[in-house]
Amino acid sequence: MMGLSRITMPPRIQLLAVLAFGVVMLLIENQIQRLNESRAKLERTIARHEVAEVELRHADYEGKREEPLLPEDEAVIIYNRVPKTASTSFTNIAYDLCGKNRFHVLHINTTKNNPVMSLQDQVRFVQNVSAWREMKPAFYHGHVAYLDFSRYGVMRKPMYINVVRDPIERLVSYYYFLRFGDDYRPGLRRRKQGDKKTFDECVSSGGSDCAPEKLWLQIPFFCGHHAECWNVGSKWALEQAKNNLLNEFLLVGVTEELEDFVMILEAALPHFFRGATELYRTGKKSHLRKTSEKKPPTKETTAKLQQSDIWKMENDFYEFALEQFQFVRAHAVREKNGELYVLAQSFFYEKIYPKAN
Repeated sequence: MMGLSRITMPPRIQLLAVLAFGVVMLLIENQIQRLNESRAKLERTIARHEVAEVELRHADYEGKREEPLLPEDEAVIIYNRVPKTASTSFTNIAYDLCGKNRFHVLHINTTKNNPVMSLQDQVRFVQNVSAWREMKPAFYHGHVAYLDFSRYGVMRKPMYINVVRDPIERLVSYYYFLRFGDDYRPGLRRRKQGDKKTFDECVSSGGSDCAPEKLWLQIPFFCGHHAECWNVGSKWALEQAKNNLLNEFLLVGVTEELEDFVMILEAALPHFFRGATELYRTGKKSHLRKTSEKKPPTKETTAKLQQSDIWKMENDFYEFALEQFQFVRAHAVREKNGELYVLAQSFFYEKIYPKAN
């Protein structure tokens, strides 16, 4: 039986084969190492390019982004105007000044003039006012109840201003406005147009448009977006409105002393209101909006309305606002020869340490 014979190589050839195999393995390992180094180098290069691209984008963004705004350029004023308190007359001053004084005026137009915003609209409004950089400095105005910006987590709150009016005079003006309009847009048809009943006749007959409940407006506008604010006759709403007036409003004027209100605003916020007093005194739009066919109520009508608790509360708030405004005015302006003038700065700094070298 024949078996296969083992093929053997001479030792010399075996040695050469082993050496050749070793050399090949070294070459392969070396190539793998070089490939790994090349891959690492490529990864580092890609990473540097990615970082450079991010930095370039950031630098480009920084280049396009404006310099940080000055405090006065960040300023936002909200005038949550109460209807029929000379708000259009005052707002037109802002419109006339905005180009020259370099600020923006924006009207807050709510559906059906509803002064209460939905929660989602409250959030949207706060975000818009706070982040809309292109519109700053800004003067917002509209028939909207006070909104506390601090509830929404913003760092900087706007400055609120407003004007209030004798409650019965405001209601009388609104009553005739709904029937006869005004000289601002005389051709516009009003909701109660055609109703010739006077305010006195309305009160005498117990009409709904002149009911004491219609007086309840200035308190909720200052109270805000809480449900209790709109609960007619709420004592809590009255106190909240007073608290907000003192702590959340920069200045609240009265219709009967509107020029003084304008003068104090110009002194306090010249960036917005420089030239406002002169414009109010001489401008064609100073008393632009006048309700047509308005007849003052009789003493009997006024006395009847003053018997209601609602009038007493609204008048309490008006008197409170008036007292506060007169206090501010007494420390801001003086009268000389029948003319009012703004007081100069009455404080200065001294004893400043450490001393400059």
